[in-house]
Amino acid sequence: MSGLEPVATFCGNRDCGCSRLFVDGSALADRRIVLTDDFGRRLQMNTDQFSSLIDEAKSGKLGGIAPP
Repeated sequence: MSGLEPVATFCGNRDCGCSRLFVDGSALADRRIVLTDDFGRRLQMNTDQFSSLIDEAKSGKLGGIAPP
């Protein structure tokens, strides 16, 4: 994945790889944030969408999604 700046790696209890977060500085603004899943598929979003996701996580709205 050339041109992607790695930001974070999210490792779970699976043996199929780790999800990762990247910033693609060369992408259009609406596709700048890139998340890859355990299988290498990509999801792209803009920085406003990503900021909204972060805000919801900080406020606890996403806390019930993952088991303790």
